Amino acid sequence: MTNWKNIFLEFTSDVENHFDNLKNQISHLLHRHPLMIQPYLGYGNDQHIYLRGRVLKDKGIESAKDNDTLWQNLINTYKRYESDEIPHAIVRAKFGDHTAQLTADEEGMFLFEIPITAPLDPNTFMHPVTLELIDFPHRHHDMPQVQTVGHVIIPPSNAQFGVISDLDDTVVQTDVLNLLKLARNTFLRNAHTRLPFEGVAAFYTALRAGTNNTYNPIFYVSSSPWNIYDLIIDFFQVRGIPIGPLMLKNLGISPTQFIDSGHHAHKFKLITTILKHYPKLPFVLIGDSTQHDPEIYDEIARLYPQRIKAIYIRSVNPHPERAREILRIADSLKTIGIDLLLVPDTVGAAEDALLKGMITEEAIMQIRVERTEDQKPAEKIEQLLNPHATEQDLYDDPPLA
Repeated sequence: MTNWKNIFLEFTSDVENHFDNLKNQISHLLHRHPLMIQPYLGYGNDQHIYLRGRVLKDKGIESAKDNDTLWQNLINTYKRYESDEIPHAIVRAKFGDHTAQLTADEEGMFLFEIPITAPLDPNTFMHPVTLELIDFPHRHHDMPQVQTVGHVIIPPSNAQFGVISDLDDTVVQTDVLNLLKLARNTFLRNAHTRLPFEGVAAFYTALRAGTNNTYNPIFYVSSSPWNIYDLIIDFFQVRGIPIGPLMLKNLGISPTQFIDSGHHAHKFKLITTILKHYPKLPFVLIGDSTQHDPEIYDEIARLYPQRIKAIYIRSVNPHPERAREILRIADSLKTIGIDLLLVPDTVGAAEDALLKGMITEEAIMQIRVERTEDQKPAEKIEQLLNPHATEQDLYDDPPLA
C-alpha cells in the first residue's frame, strides 16, 4: 500500500476513534445508559473454545413479532446499525474452572480463546461461558453489575463432517441482484417476514444429524455486519433452521483497512480458520451464484483437497455467462476428485448428499415435503390479513409471510 493510502487510513481511523471517544464521554456525563454484553455463539474443539462478543449500550431492541409494522422494523434496524459501542471495555470470562480477562478493541469487540483444562460432558454439545463487564474508560459513575452467559458448541468426537454455509441468498432470500428488494429486505423486514429458501430448514437439519444421528456442526459465514446478529438468530429460530456459530463482518474503520476487508478475503480467512480448528473433520461447502462463493470455495478446495466432501452452489438467477463460469470451475475441480454442483434448489443438493451417504432416505423425503410446503403461495385472504401487505404486493411480490 502506498504511503498516502497508509496516511489516509491512519487519519480516518484516528478521526473515528476520537469521535467515538468524545461521543462516549459526553453520553456518560449526560446519561446513565444501561450497558450490555452481547455474546455471539462460539465454538470449540478438544483443546480450546473461542467466544466472540461485544460491549454495547442497551437500546432495548426486542425480538421481532409477526405483527410488527414497517416503521417498527425500520426503527429497530436503525438502532442496530447506529450501535453505541464501549471501546476498550475490560471483560472477564469463566469457563469451567478457567477464568480469563481481556480488553475489547475500539469497536467494543472481544474474542476469548480459552484452553479446556477439564473433561466435558460428552453428551452435551452446547457449553455455557459466564461473561462479566469489569470496567471501561471514561467511567464517571458507579457501574452496576453487567453479566451474561454466552455459549460455545463443541462437536462430538463421532461427528461425520462439518458444514460451512453462506447466508445471503443461500439460506435467507435477500435479492442481492435487485438493489431495491435488497434494501427492503434489509431495512423493512424482520425475522418473521424474511423468507428462507424452500427446504433449507429440513436440509440443514438432515446434514446436522448425518446418517448416525450424531451432531455435525454448521458454521454460517457471511459479509453481513455483526449489528444484525440478533435478527439472524431470531430468523433461524422462527424458521426452524439449525443454529450454528455465525462469522459476520465488522463495519468499523481500522488503521490498515477502510470498512474492513473485502468479501473474498473476509470469507476466505474465516473458512480457513474453521478448517484449521478442526483438522480431522471433512466439510461440505454451501453457497450461491450471486457473488464469489464458487471462486472462494474453489480456492479452499485446492488448498485442502482431502477435506472437502462436496460443494453445493444454489443457482440464483445467474446470467448465462455466470453459469458457464461456475461450470468451468466445477469441471476443473473434478480433476482433483471434488464435486461442485450448481443446483436449482435445495432438493438438488439433498439428492446428491444422499448419494454420498451424508443424509438418510427418510430425511430427503422430509426435505421434499418441506420444499413443497414452502413453495405454496399464501391464500388471498392470508395476504389481505397481513398488516404489511399492499394491494400491489398481492400481484408483484411473494407474500411477506
